[in-house]
Amino acid sequence: MARTEYYDDPAAPMPNRLVVAASAVVTDVDGRILLQRRTDNGFYALPGGTMDLGESLPATAVREVREETGLDVEITGLVGTYTDPRHIIAYSDGEVRQQFNVCFTARITGGSLQLSNESTDLRFVAPEDIPGLPLHHTQRLRLTHYLENRAGPYLG
Repeated sequence: MARTEYYDDPAAPMPNRLVVAASAVVTDVDGRILLQRRTDNGFYALPGGTMDLGESLPATAVREVREETGLDVEITGLVGTYTDPRHIIAYSDGEVRQQFNVCFTARITGGSLQLSNESTDLRFVAPEDIPGLPLHHTQRLRLTHYLENRAGPYLG
């Protein structure tokens, strides 16, 4: 299913759903950040996805990382909350979401890196190489907040 992301765009469609989601900044021992190139829009992004009923938000992040990358992780912290109503995500099936994402930090505890049907590339990226990658504004914002080593999480 194709996906189009809008940010502060007057041409964006009106949202018809609010979906809770989690993402994770997963780092390796060298401090590089795991990114996936999404099949639905071609951009690089942090692993993450929609919370299921009966699941906690940290458990969502752990599950989504495993499903999308093959890695087992442990949640270690919180980057921030991302609920900006100017970020709209439209899917080809007619669903139009207002963003609601909680972004965690995580460390690898096991598994092996494997592509899923949601990505065409998985790679650990050095922080200095991130500016050259195709990323949506909201993904870049999460990475910037992570790399700022803030005293507290971003609340927005």
